[in-house]
Amino acid sequence: MPLMPKSVKYRKTQRGKIRGNANRGNTVSYGEYGIQSLDRGLITNRQIESARVTARHFLKAIGHVFIRIFPHKSMTATPAETRMGKGKGEPSEWVAKVKPGTVMFEIGGVEFKIAQEALRRMSYKLPVKTKMVSRRT
Repeated sequence: MPLMPKSVKYRKTQRGKIRGNANRGNTVSYGEYGIQSLDRGLITNRQIESARVTARHFLKAIGHVFIRIFPHKSMTATPAETRMGKGKGEPSEWVAKVKPGTVMFEIGGVEFKIAQEALRRMSYKLPVKTKMVSRRT
């Protein structure tokens, strides 16, 4: 089921800019290993769900997958072959803003090699460069 907010104050948001590095959400908190963004970008709800399904499929019934990002921002699009003007398009998808350093997913309850392979497979589903990080003990 795709992620999206239950309700928002404004349906159509402006695009905005993604500046700076992540000050919050940049350490592994819930699991032992995580996947951290090296680029800034927008990750859609479908990409988040695809990465989650990939990890669960690889891990079978062991371990936990924690999603640390949520798509709060709506992106609009006008239909194809529509003339210019006539206002802003309707919301078409929901995206999460990701800054460099953001930990997007975490895995817990599995050994290092299994977590490494699961996170590697998840990274193929994401549009930003990533690296694997572990909890500092």
